[in-house]
Amino acid sequence: MYMKRILICICFGCILSAPLSNFAQQPKKLKTIIVDAGHGGDDFGAVGQYEHSLRSNEKDVTLGISLKLVDELKKQLPELNIIPTRTSDIYQSPIEKANIANNNKGDLFICIHADSGPLKTGRRQTGTRTVTRYKITYKGKGKKKKKISTPYSAVEPVYEYFKLPLERNGTSVWIFAAHKTSDKLKAIMKEEGQNEAEFEIESGADSTLNNFDFNTPEGRAIAQIYAKRYQEKSDRLATLVNEEVDKTSRPALGVNQRQKGIWVLQATNMPAILIETGFINNPEDEKYLNSEKGQQELAETITAAVLRYKAQIENANHLTGNSTGK
Repeated sequence: MYMKRILICICFGCILSAPLSNFAQQPKKLKTIIVDAGHGGDDFGAVGQYEHSLRSNEKDVTLGISLKLVDELKKQLPELNIIPTRTSDIYQSPIEKANIANNNKGDLFICIHADSGPLKTGRRQTGTRTVTRYKITYKGKGKKKKKISTPYSAVEPVYEYFKLPLERNGTSVWIFAAHKTSDKLKAIMKEEGQNEAEFEIESGADSTLNNFDFNTPEGRAIAQIYAKRYQEKSDRLATLVNEEVDKTSRPALGVNQRQKGIWVLQATNMPAILIETGFINNPEDEKYLNSEKGQQELAETITAAVLRYKAQIENANHLTGNSTGK
């Protein structure tokens, strides 16, 4: 038994040492980008609710931005396959969105959303009204004591209540949380109980690793390497998007990880980011998100980040190839 364990370790070490050292530094070339417009159909997402808001729906804002992003990516990267999850006002569950991305073998998943937050309630006096009140007095003692109600008129203020707009504005980028790696592993291994997952090993790897059994101890270790790499790639793209936003007049709110996780980012078998393009309950952001100019600027900003990301990983391929004499 001891010798068997040694042999397994030696064999697994051989798998990891040469092939993984190659494809760990040679990401495959970008071929397909999935663009997801958050929400849709009867899922409205966040709604403009503050006083005098445009009453816009997140589902409409995300669709407008996503369609422009798809067009911009196609224009600047015509050699790539750009696939939107939806092009109209339809509802798709997170499972459907992830399946579209995975079935089309996406290399990047870019999810478009709009942020919001709890709104405080304000009030103001709108006038006065005259009301009848009663003064209570008592007459007599003991069993003969009687309650006497004397009506009188009083003037009281009349208030109206309204939602105050959010003060916070800007664009933030989100990636799947590091502690949610187990969910990303399930996406990599497709489905629990499936013995041989169809998984495309990145360029430079030994072809014998394709269709590898990721449910074995050795396979799970390789899947963990991919999950970690997807985390790193997601962070890289998210950082580039944040940098491009910072070049505009909009506040760049950084790269974030939501502790509760973001299901659709964890269920996609690829690097994935979610962009909270702005706060729909902030007056400045709501106008920006609904404007043609704002939507186009966001599309161009995200595309610029994708171009930089593509250049970086392709340069990494080129440098690695030179270093190995290829």
